[in-house]
Amino acid sequence: MELQLIRSFVEVAASGSFAAASERLFVTQSAVSLRIQRLEEQMGRPLFLRSKDGVTLTAAGREFRSFALTILRNWEQARQRVSAAEEASASFAVGAQATLWPRFGFRWFDRLRLARPDLSLRAEMGQPDALAQMVLSGTVQVALSYAPVVRAGLRTEPLMEEQLVMVAPWEGASIGELAGRYALADWGTEFMRAHEEALPQLHDCRLVLALGSVTAQFIRSRPFAAYLPARYAKRYVDQGRLHLVSDAPVFAHSAWSIWREDIGGDLLDVAQGTLAEVVAQAEEDTAELLDMI
Repeated sequence: MELQLIRSFVEVAASGSFAAASERLFVTQSAVSLRIQRLEEQMGRPLFLRSKDGVTLTAAGREFRSFALTILRNWEQARQRVSAAEEASASFAVGAQATLWPRFGFRWFDRLRLARPDLSLRAEMGQPDALAQMVLSGTVQVALSYAPVVRAGLRTEPLMEEQLVMVAPWEGASIGELAGRYALADWGTEFMRAHEEALPQLHDCRLVLALGSVTAQFIRSRPFAAYLPARYAKRYVDQGRLHLVSDAPVFAHSAWSIWREDIGGDLLDVAQGTLAEVVAQAEEDTAELLDMI
């Protein structure tokens, strides 16, 4: 089975359109259509339902999608390892949830580059399930996630306990005045449960943002309060672009580091040491912001 057929399948499935997929793949729409036809012939069943509004996956297509993604990921991993076989000890890949990159993962990369200028670094982003698969497959050596993973060959360690604080783009905001001016940021099951218990008057919000730290971009220019990680919100508060809602409760949100157990000794020491420095900085930023409440 040719990789270009699988890549075309993944792009069509993601975009719901042969035309959009052709633009992403830099080929003609007829070429994409032919590739999907050939793939369906090889699979022995249709993978898409065609209509004037676009295409949707059939049951067989939905079943094949996860395998297609795994094939492409394994191919990329194999290509990288073969091309860097003589320099395997000088490469390091990290995956993290989107919120854990700004002012955390990026700072880790800065310290890694200083400690080991020879390292070839790679950054990946994904949701917890995808990150777990990346570590298991060897696409990354470490993942930073809000969900722990218990699997053979992996070691999961507490990373830090995020503190989620409520902020607003105007000064003097208080819980009692937020009706119609509050965006419920979805930080996961535990947060949502604690939020409902502590703030029942705000939980049935008509605006829910499952955007992670991107929530900050939304509320900075709109009259809405929302919860953000304290270490992420700190720079906006310092700049006066966001303000703490002082009477709002603070919620804990645990983060974890998930390591492959086959990382080399020296590289492991450098990675863990620099990560510990970044965690200490994040905890300091968090403590400074919480002192303002």
